[in-house]
Amino acid sequence: MLLLLLVPLFLRPLGAGGAQTPNATSEGCQIIHPPWEGGIRYRGLTRDQVKAINFLPVDYEIEYVCRGEREVVGPKVRKCLANGSWTDMDTPSRCVNRTPHSERRAVYIGALFPMSGGWPGGQACQPAVEMALEDVNSRRDILPDYELKLIHHDSKCDPGQATKYLYELLYNDPIKIILMPGCSSVSTLVAEAARMWNLIVLSYGSSSPALSNRQRFPTFFRTHPSATLHNPTRVKLFEKWGWKKIATIQQTTEVFTSTLDDLEERVKEAGIEITFRQSFFSDPAVPVKNLKRQDARIIVGLFYETEARKVFCEVYKERLFGKKYVWFLIGWYADNWFKTYDPSINCTVDEMTEAVEGHITTEIVMLNPANTRSISNMTSQEFVEKLTKRLKRHPEETGGFQEAPLAYDAIWALALALNKTSGGGGRSGVRLEDFNYNNQTITDQIYRAMNSSSFEGVSGHVVFDASGSRMAWTLIEQLQGGSYKKIGYYDSTKDDLSWSKTDKWIGGSPPADQTLVIKTFRFLSQKLFISVSVLSSLGIVLAVVCLSFNIYNSHVRYIQNSQPNLNNLTAVGCSLALAAVFPLGLDGYHIGKSQFPFVCQARLWLLGLGFSLGYGSMFTKIWWVHTVFTKKEEKKEWRKTLEPWKLYATVGLLVGMDVLTLAIWQIVDPLHRTIETFAKEEPKEDIDVSILPQLEHCSSKKMNTWLGIFYGYKGLLLLLGIFLAYETKSVSTEKINDHRAVGMAIYNVAVLCLITAPVTMILSSQQDAAFAFASLAIVFSSYITLVVLFVPKMRRLITRGEWQSEAQDTMKTGSSTNNNEEEKSRLLEKENRELEKIIAEKEERVSELRHQLQSRQQLRSRRHPPTPPDPSGGLPRGPSEPPDRLSCDGSRVHLLYK
Repeated sequence: MLLLLLVPLFLRPLGAGGAQTPNATSEGCQIIHPPWEGGIRYRGLTRDQVKAINFLPVDYEIEYVCRGEREVVGPKVRKCLANGSWTDMDTPSRCVNRTPHSERRAVYIGALFPMSGGWPGGQACQPAVEMALEDVNSRRDILPDYELKLIHHDSKCDPGQATKYLYELLYNDPIKIILMPGCSSVSTLVAEAARMWNLIVLSYGSSSPALSNRQRFPTFFRTHPSATLHNPTRVKLFEKWGWKKIATIQQTTEVFTSTLDDLEERVKEAGIEITFRQSFFSDPAVPVKNLKRQDARIIVGLFYETEARKVFCEVYKERLFGKKYVWFLIGWYADNWFKTYDPSINCTVDEMTEAVEGHITTEIVMLNPANTRSISNMTSQEFVEKLTKRLKRHPEETGGFQEAPLAYDAIWALALALNKTSGGGGRSGVRLEDFNYNNQTITDQIYRAMNSSSFEGVSGHVVFDASGSRMAWTLIEQLQGGSYKKIGYYDSTKDDLSWSKTDKWIGGSPPADQTLVIKTFRFLSQKLFISVSVLSSLGIVLAVVCLSFNIYNSHVRYIQNSQPNLNNLTAVGCSLALAAVFPLGLDGYHIGKSQFPFVCQARLWLLGLGFSLGYGSMFTKIWWVHTVFTKKEEKKEWRKTLEPWKLYATVGLLVGMDVLTLAIWQIVDPLHRTIETFAKEEPKEDIDVSILPQLEHCSSKKMNTWLGIFYGYKGLLLLLGIFLAYETKSVSTEKINDHRAVGMAIYNVAVLCLITAPVTMILSSQQDAAFAFASLAIVFSSYITLVVLFVPKMRRLITRGEWQSEAQDTMKTGSSTNNNEEEKSRLLEKENRELEKIIAEKEERVSELRHQLQSRQQLRSRRHPPTPPDPSGGLPRGPSEPPDRLSCDGSRVHLLYK
């Protein structure tokens, strides 16, 4: 119940004039007297209740009222404080006669309200300004001799349009004492021009950081804090949720560019990286696609409301939303900005609602969260209710509704500054009506008064910093279920984050700032490794059996004639090569990082020495067969003797070359563990991770150079071995009786090696295929070599019993030399040479006899007539002449007669 108690007029005002202060007690505040010609309205108390008490409780508010045509000058409402005193007791409250508006001088304000465009903030800010003008003009303690009037235009948030209206405001009467633009782009234009006209500029909706430049904008003030005030809040949230990588997309305007430059500096100081920075002028399609392609997850968007709809229509098309993504937007859009019809986009309301769900907004606290009374005697909630009644549309559909308290407090800041300039505060002031665009004195006084402003407004405590910008808290909201929910506040001056723990995430928790990359190593198939290892083990057993057989039967002549020591080296070499299969299949599945270099060296040394011993011993045999048995006639006596040490020296030379090369390689550029990284793979499950396959290799800094050297001379040995094997395929010798088997083994080893080496280099990124080719080539070449060299010897000795002593072998078989096919071949070759010599001598003798015969025939022809030839084809002869001698001429034998 509200009751107006009018205290008798003869009572003198005690607390009203501030001459006396009521006593403070623990019970509350002592009842005070009303001003002269006025009374006090007690809320919730009856007349009798007020008469019965002497004290009122803490936080209780009283309101002064005046009789008739009088009005209250000074504090109209007082509140009981905890210390037992009333608020503002140092300022008296008086009831004075109301001054007619017709007697007050008009002071004009030139305003530009964006009723449409990128930010249609004028839709709510203009009614708020008009409401503030009504409240200020109704107060007799503020500008009692003046009345503030408004002249405004629709700038459409367009600098070009604003230029036209700025010209009209400046060049058309009446003179404006101050300019009030809205958008940052318009404020930049107006503030730069205002200095030339000695005009103060007060903006209610500009957030561009560039406007804080006092050298460029010396007369600019704003009740809207700078956009850079959002950046400390954003950085704080990035740190709270553990994000280290963010992306940005901005509209190419000065306000957003400067804001983003400031954000880049702040995140760099916090150890956060802006990985992708995209911008657009009017069409955001390509930048949004770039963000999708670059896997941006945490995205800060800086653009006006109309462009925001375009951006999120593209976001929906690119599916750049959901549990994997978080968008940070500006908080001064209308609450249902994404539902507003926009002919420039082709997305439905449902699609837009789905795309924007869960995004975060940072917004300057523009409405005092504490429900306390402001200088206008209204609480923030009362202001909202009063403003809502003046709007033509629902607040959520009205642009600038959130900034309306700033516009309302801007008028109060202006009124208080003009009041102080004009002497309304009790000091001698200047006449505001004397202001003109050449009067810098009044401008300077207004500037000083504005700069010292400090009062409680509906938006909170209003105070300007050195750059003319408003200081305020930041409100953090999240769009949940299509409506914005408060999730926290941040005070950047104290680094104080107040968190309500009401944030909700589509995936249940904040997403990662990038796709979680899981590094997985590609290991060798264990089934393949075990299978090849078994084959290698059996091959080593076979090599040991062959080696044992060769050593045990080394006294047998047939084994001795095969150079058994070289065959032993071949068996050892095959064993080492087969042993190299085991380290070749070891990877991170079996060993650690520290053991990898030793495994790499084991692969290289075992395979290198195994090849040198195994192939080198076979190459030595075929080399000496070719050297000895393909020489010219005069050097064929070398066949009778073959010195074994030369064979061993050749093998030693080949092995020594390998040892020297491998040692230099290991010392100068040792093998170590390297990682090959492949393209990321998406898992089959719908989880926010990517699989990054990696493969371990044994490599060195100059790997290609070393492989070129190693493969180069090994390849030459293989090709030369093939050539020598081909050249000696028809040679027979008892000194190296198995050289044909050696040639066959060389063919197989060379073909396998020449094919496998390049194939494994090509397939090095496929661990299973590379291991299979390399290991099976080693296994097959070793098996073929052992089988071709040793199995025929085993079969011969077993089937013929030649493992017995040489004496028993001679008694049983007669003469081992006569039974030796190679010895028979040598004897036949000797006989052929002797026959060829005899035939050559006979041919020479026949030519001499023919010459003598011709001479005799000429002599006889002179003595006797010619005799007919013998029908048998023989030479003519006399009846009694016997044959002289035989002459071999080809295959025919002629009888020669004297």
